[in-house]
Amino acid sequence: VSEDRSVRVWMKRDNGQYWPSIYHTMSSPCSCMCVNPETRRLSVGLDNGTVSEFILSEDYNKMTAVKSYQAHQSRVMMVLFVLEMEWLLSIGQDKYFTWHCSESGQRLGNYRISAGACGLQFDVETRNVFIGDHSGQVTILKLEQENSSLITTFRGHTGGISALCWDPVQRVLFSGSSDHSIIMWDIGGRKGTAIELQGHSDKVQ
Repeated sequence: VSEDRSVRVWMKRDNGQYWPSIYHTMSSPCSCMCVNPETRRLSVGLDNGTVSEFILSEDYNKMTAVKSYQAHQSRVMMVLFVLEMEWLLSIGQDKYFTWHCSESGQRLGNYRISAGACGLQFDVETRNVFIGDHSGQVTILKLEQENSSLITTFRGHTGGISALCWDPVQRVLFSGSSDHSIIMWDIGGRKGTAIELQGHSDKVQ
C-alpha cells in the first residue's frame, strides 16, 4: 500500500520476477495495512481515518471490498486483525485506540492515549493490548467484548516508541525507541523486570 492511494498485490512469476496481479486505487492515501493469510483478509488503514477491508481471491488476482470502518478522525497509524476474536484493532493520529467486531462491523470501544500512538501488539491468551506512544510510554489494556480496563503503563524510554514486538511464547514485550535503545519487558514473570539493550547509534525502527 502507498500514499499514492494504490494497493498492489505482487505475485512471483516462473522467471523469478514479481509482477502486480492486483492494482486498486483507494479514496485516500494509504498509511498502513495487515494481511491475515488464513482468511486472505486485507485491512488497509487510510489517511482520512478509515479502515477498508477486502478479501483476496484464492489466485490473488482479485480483491473484493467487504467492510469500511470509520475508525479514527485522522490518519490510521497501525491496524491489526485478530482472527481468534474476530476483532479489528487500530491506532490513529487522533490519539485513540479503537477496536471493532469484524463480523458485525460495529465499534466495540475506544481508549484515548495521552500521546500519539505509534505501536500496537495483542496477546490472544490474556486479551491484553500493548500500545506504544510518542512520549515513550507503553500502555497495557485488557479488552473485553465491549469495554477495556487499564492494567498498567510502562515508562523507560526518553524518546518516542518506534517499534513494538510481542513474543507470546516467552511472554516478553520488546520496545524500540528514537532514544536508540530497545527495552525487553518481562510481562510473564510478573516481577516488573526490564532489560535495556544498547547498541544502536540512531533511532530503532
